[in-house]
Amino acid sequence: MTETTETDATPEREQPEKEWPETEWTVRIIDHSGASEEDDNVVETISGFLDLPHANAFARAYVRDSIERCREGGATGRAVLEAWYAFGEDATVADSGVEGWTSADELDHFSEEPATPMERDWRSLDPRRLVQDDEDDAPEE
Repeated sequence: MTETTETDATPEREQPEKEWPETEWTVRIIDHSGASEEDDNVVETISGFLDLPHANAFARAYVRDSIERCREGGATGRAVLEAWYAFGEDATVADSGVEGWTSADELDHFSEEPATPMERDWRSLDPRRLVQDDEDDAPEE
């Protein structure tokens, strides 16, 4: 017979949903190859994310895909990173502070472990697609 402890008998408390400030979250795409005409190497700014977790997920998947495009068969993690720093694209969530995702936290893992198709699927998270899909579903007048 097992004993029931107080923590076992207590139902889990639901965590209140995190409230994010009223802001339009944007992700900046940064080109490492120097193809940008801007000093900051930002080649694109994408806005319209639903919340910070949405923007973070997009940025993570975008970088994951960029790293995979730099991976050549049999390349070591170091070679993948070198190619990414030369030709790849980074993504940052603007004005997100410490709660924003940053590639620096996961680059070593990304370079060593190939991504699954789902981990690379930034297109399904792209807010521009969400708007386009909504417009496609709108009834015609």
